[in-house]
Amino acid sequence: MVIARSPKKESNTRGLSQVVSEQLRFLEAEVLYFDVGHHTLPLFSGDGEDKDLNVQLLRDYAYQADGFFICTPEYHNGISGGLKNALDFLNKDYFREKPVMMAAVSGGGKGGINALNNLRIVVRGLLGMVLSEQYVADQSLFQNNQLMSSEAIERLKILSRRLVDVTNALSKRGNMV
Repeated sequence: MVIARSPKKESNTRGLSQVVSEQLRFLEAEVLYFDVGHHTLPLFSGDGEDKDLNVQLLRDYAYQADGFFICTPEYHNGISGGLKNALDFLNKDYFREKPVMMAAVSGGGKGGINALNNLRIVVRGLLGMVLSEQYVADQSLFQNNQLMSSEAIERLKILSRRLVDVTNALSKRGNMV
């Protein structure tokens, strides 16, 4: 499952997640794609009674997924509030013993790594198996929200391959990321 988050209509994070999705499909993985910017979620209340259709879709996809590739922008040295909210709707049953690859898009300079560190802590709290590899894409690598760097695309190809390999090694159900 590819999870992306950006509140913007057009975003570099979405561009990054689309490259990841393409790479995974090229590797013949079945990709479930959930964009928190397009699939607006209510604020998590913790009551467990939410019947929102987007929450149900998120949970259905996460349940079906054998692995995850999560993409986030970095906001104030952390993941976006929308992504954290989405992850709050999921519990350990959705992530337990499933591999998770992650990438971030920074606004410039040396950003992005703090968002990944923050995401790593949240996913570990959900018992996801966070893979050691990760990627940060600087905004300078994008044009019109499309990732233009062949080096960046090659790196995402390697990370996607690693996720598929680990997912296949762990999965009892097939090849669905």
